[in-house]
Amino acid sequence: MPRAKRSLGQNFLVDPNIQRRIVDALEAGPDDLVLEIGPGTGALTRHLAGRVRRLVAVELDDDLAAALQARFADETGVEIVHANAMKVDLGQYLQGATSPRIIGNIPYNITTPLIFRLLEVEPRPAAVVLMIQKEVADRILAPPGGREYGALSVGIRALADVQRLFNVGKSAFHPAPDVISSVIRLVPHSPRRLTPGEERDLRALTRVAFSWRRKQLQKILRSAPDYALSSDAVALLGGETGLDLEARPESLSPDDTVRLARALRARGLPRALAPADGAK
Repeated sequence: MPRAKRSLGQNFLVDPNIQRRIVDALEAGPDDLVLEIGPGTGALTRHLAGRVRRLVAVELDDDLAAALQARFADETGVEIVHANAMKVDLGQYLQGATSPRIIGNIPYNITTPLIFRLLEVEPRPAAVVLMIQKEVADRILAPPGGREYGALSVGIRALADVQRLFNVGKSAFHPAPDVISSVIRLVPHSPRRLTPGEERDLRALTRVAFSWRRKQLQKILRSAPDYALSSDAVALLGGETGLDLEARPESLSPDDTVRLARALRARGLPRALAPADGAK
């Protein structure tokens, strides 16, 4: 077993039963193309090789990538890519697949940006199965109104249906992490329900709203520089959307927040992110 590198957030999954459960959750068959993020020592890779039509595994670590390339050199349909999944064009490895699938035991230090990156990839994946920190899964799945519900909950659930499959204890890894893990399955909305511009404006709204989560929405929309609505404009917005803007941001469901973001977008807001002429 290679030494885990703290700088890359490495914890290797060594429990073979958990490995199989994660792979089975992807529901990938012999006609599927699968993209694996962070294969590490090949814990999931070895269960996928020979099971799917094509497997592309993207590994950042120099030593691990070299070991994987040697190990799977003679395995038809397996490609090991030595690259940073946060920087490389992942879509290039999915071309020709109508409904690719993505799997990964991803480093916890890049969980949030990586999830959004995977949900934005084209062609749209049929399913994404990831092992992430349980605390992050709790935030993604939190119901409106709770303390854990926030911008992450809205941002991801506006793009995909999310389900927690099971939790994984510390003893399943080497070295053991400091946290409990969760395996989640995301099914991106297909076709997309939001344009890229709408996604951008939704993220802007949630970032502002949840940074002021103790304040009422109407107060946020009047005070935040990128919106700066008058009291009359807020009243009109509330009537148009049917939303209670005297409520706090955490009271709105993801769908409600999307409705508010679209109504603001129609007014050219937020100002700092208003799209140029012709932008979608």
